[in-house]
Amino acid sequence: MCLTKLLVTATLALTAAAVSWDATPFNPASIPLAVRTPYLSAWLPQGSGTALNGAWPQFWTGSTLGWAGYVRVDDTTYTFLGDPVVAGAELATQKSLKFTSTQSIFVMTAGPVDLNVNFFSPVEPTDLLKQSIPFSYLALSAVSNDGGSHTVSVYTDISAEWVSGDDSLTVNWTTTTGDILTHQVMLENQELYVEYNDHIQQGAAYYSTLNYSSVTYQTGQDAVVRAQFVNNGVLSNTEDTNFRAVSDDWPVFAFAHDLGAVSTTTTDPVICTVGHVRDPAIQYIIADDVYQPRSVYFWSAYSSVTALISAFIGDYSTALSRAQVFDEKVSSDASAISSNYAGIVALSIRQAFGALELTLSKNSDGSWNTDDVLMFLKEISSDGNVNTVDVIMPAWPVLLYSNPTLGKYLLLGLFEYQATGQYPNAWAAHDLGSSYPNATGHNAGNDEAMPLEECGNMLIMALSYTQKSNDSSLISQYTNLLNQWTGYLVSEALIPANQISTDDFAGALANQTNLAIKGVIGIQAMSVISGMLGDTVNEQNYSSIVQRYVPEILSYATSSDGLHLTLNYGNESSWGLSYNMYADKLLGTNVFPESVYEMQTAWYGTVANAYGVPLDTRHTYTKSDWELWTAAIMTNTTTRDMFIDSVYKYAADGESNQPLGDWYETLDGTVEGFRARPVVGGHLSFLAL
Repeated sequence: MCLTKLLVTATLALTAAAVSWDATPFNPASIPLAVRTPYLSAWLPQGSGTALNGAWPQFWTGSTLGWAGYVRVDDTTYTFLGDPVVAGAELATQKSLKFTSTQSIFVMTAGPVDLNVNFFSPVEPTDLLKQSIPFSYLALSAVSNDGGSHTVSVYTDISAEWVSGDDSLTVNWTTTTGDILTHQVMLENQELYVEYNDHIQQGAAYYSTLNYSSVTYQTGQDAVVRAQFVNNGVLSNTEDTNFRAVSDDWPVFAFAHDLGAVSTTTTDPVICTVGHVRDPAIQYIIADDVYQPRSVYFWSAYSSVTALISAFIGDYSTALSRAQVFDEKVSSDASAISSNYAGIVALSIRQAFGALELTLSKNSDGSWNTDDVLMFLKEISSDGNVNTVDVIMPAWPVLLYSNPTLGKYLLLGLFEYQATGQYPNAWAAHDLGSSYPNATGHNAGNDEAMPLEECGNMLIMALSYTQKSNDSSLISQYTNLLNQWTGYLVSEALIPANQISTDDFAGALANQTNLAIKGVIGIQAMSVISGMLGDTVNEQNYSSIVQRYVPEILSYATSSDGLHLTLNYGNESSWGLSYNMYADKLLGTNVFPESVYEMQTAWYGTVANAYGVPLDTRHTYTKSDWELWTAAIMTNTTTRDMFIDSVYKYAADGESNQPLGDWYETLDGTVEGFRARPVVGGHLSFLAL
């Protein structure tokens, strides 16, 4: 254990030394820039040390999102954002990077001036309206670093790459003036509910700023518009109306702000907003195989995108204040575990919320039905499914911590669909639709089958929501479904059949100990639910079944030397992360005796690799969410911190340049495949307890 901790510490020191700027809390593989929804998801691929002006921002898939920035200081122009190539511009030097749960803040030195660049994506879990807004802020301010006064102006633009996954498609655009300047860009031919390379082929991107006399704008070919600013420090207030393909002379949509004379007092921030809006946003299956169009929740308060943008820009100062309070609370709560844990959590929150969209439907008279709120989750980067139950489950802690009601809205769509009777299987559905944003169900029952996994997940989440919220509406309304799924667990959990778990990439396996653990905790969850509902018969029946099953499971699953649980019954040399025991602690069900937690804690200390404990003995890879679920049930802080520090080490190792991947190799910290998935919400495992 001491050796493992020394290795972690040494590697973190090397990682910190690999970049030329100050990084707080660390330098991650990819930094969230504008991350609010599955389609507003811009990241800086930093890798082992790429500066803000060393690469183009990317969509979560890795495709380019043109976002360029220049700062002009005393007639010398510096690039501070993106990788534009225009003669006459020098590179600013990145001085520092700091990220919190909602902000990524860079300081870029442009000769005698420091430019503060804040990418701010609000996380507003207790305000449905504000959380639903698919916009993010970019705030720029400048200060002299040599004590003198300097003339400064700043420039930013976005490209049409923000609206399509196919750069050969034609786009059109408009620029509206008034109190606010807004560039709008959209595909000429829209396809409703259709993705291409994970970009939605519908809606529009918006880039906006307040319109002052010190602001100029321009649209046109990237090289032309950028050269106009590099050479002149202002834009021409002209619009290119030659609509064309995204990649045909690369049209860009730019603003320039004259900051005037900048001295040792930091200027007030210049605010730009970037967003992506589509309507309707989701189609959702209701009774009788009818598809209901659903809109993002903010439409209930704003009649137009123009009104929304005006309110969003106007809210910047108070939104930032709210974010600072949220950031500080998260940091304080997570730091009570460790500083490394606080860093992991801060990196995870925008990524988790960036897969979610809050929606509502319309009444028959066309008015918004604010009583019909459903939240949808995209299974980013793995399958692209809608509301995948075994993706919601690992992400669940971030919702329990920030606002359990969001969890209810995420589960409601699954409950409502299955309550219509259209889903034919006896077990809980795997998801609401194969391809986001199409929540069109699986009336043929051919969704990916994870019967034990999903039944257990639904029961555990239903009870944990009820416990955290003191709201019994879910368990009261859907008691029949919950009993149905419990019945399946009673029949199948003791001796799990050959089937997959959430870790489907590892393959199917019979007699999986971890599935039996989940199943029996699910049964006990229904016992507790029954008691809450006054059903003492089922409460006692389910509890007695659990009391009978647990000793049998432990007898089947404990190695003969008594040192660990096995991966599957009878496989003496096997073991795995028993992360499903986390639900026992979360629910307070006490299904498993403390001695089992102590046994597992002692075992994991003996099998850790450089970057953590493998998922199981079939492979040497692991998953960061399950590492931190397991960490949360360890009975000593040494082993707990080994798990935490291993995930931190992986997140900071510079071996990747993609948004945080949850599936990685424990031997060398390389990414196995996933990226940007919302399951990192599970990194808040400690905070949900």
